[in-house]
Amino acid sequence: MGDYQAPLFLAWQLTNRCQARCLHCCEESGPDKLWPDELSREEALSLARQTVALGIPYAAFGGGEPMAVPHVWEVFETLSNGGTALKIETNGLPIGEAEADRLANLDTECVQISVDGATEATHEKVRPLGDFKGAVASIRRLVKRKLPVEFVFVPNRHNIHEAEAAYALAAELGVRTFISGPMMRLGRAAQAWDTLAAPEDDYRRAVEALEKRAAKGGPRLAIYPWDIRREMLERLSSPQAMVLVVPNGKLKLLNALPFAPADLRKCTLAESWPLYQAAWRSDEVRAFVEACQTDASLLLHANETWPMGQWAARRKAAAR
Repeated sequence: MGDYQAPLFLAWQLTNRCQARCLHCCEESGPDKLWPDELSREEALSLARQTVALGIPYAAFGGGEPMAVPHVWEVFETLSNGGTALKIETNGLPIGEAEADRLANLDTECVQISVDGATEATHEKVRPLGDFKGAVASIRRLVKRKLPVEFVFVPNRHNIHEAEAAYALAAELGVRTFISGPMMRLGRAAQAWDTLAAPEDDYRRAVEALEKRAAKGGPRLAIYPWDIRREMLERLSSPQAMVLVVPNGKLKLLNALPFAPADLRKCTLAESWPLYQAAWRSDEVRAFVEACQTDASLLLHANETWPMGQWAARRKAAAR
């Protein structure tokens, strides 16, 4: 983080609205979850232009469903034309033939599509209001155009028995990478952790089975190595040269951390970078990360946006 004059990577949540209401959603997104103060088209395009001006090489879009935002193509084109490569995390539902053609004409580094089962029944149990057939069809369209597609599968109690079959489906579809890892204890997943999280032994066996299956040939297998609390410790020790922008323009450190040291409606992206760096070095953030290691209830605050100093003041008042 300290080696760079600007971020190397911008993670941007354009909206918190999504067609589906996934059981394990880190962001608690859904059809009725649009934030009332999300950035306007003009504000989003201004941020895209600032990203290009700073020479940020990589921008990743999640959400909510970024592809459903009306001005998303203007944002994508501004970034791509300015030299910023795109990573898109999507449920795949908005990607028809025309959209696939447009993505093929942009500097698209990868498209990650979430498929949380090898069957329609399992996928749509984990992703209520989702569309298994629609997601698979979108993958086929993108692969046909030789776009780098990644198949994302999040193991939980409802789908872990289909992990190997999901990998086989990904192989049949011709994706570049099969991505999996521990379900993150954030958002809805945190709220339903005791009934949704797969037992550790089941998860370990599923990972071993995936590794054996991948060794026989197929997409590259990428298993994220850490759960969210371990990730927080790792990032605290060595923060990434990246920033997270949530739908209303607040700039955060990590999706698990509620701290928002900057508001891009009040400062530029360039001005926010030293504020981000200072926040990672603060005693307040360190204390919060350390407290999360033993108090999982703190993870329920992940999707909030606290100004720096708020949590420290709250703890000080509670100690009196």
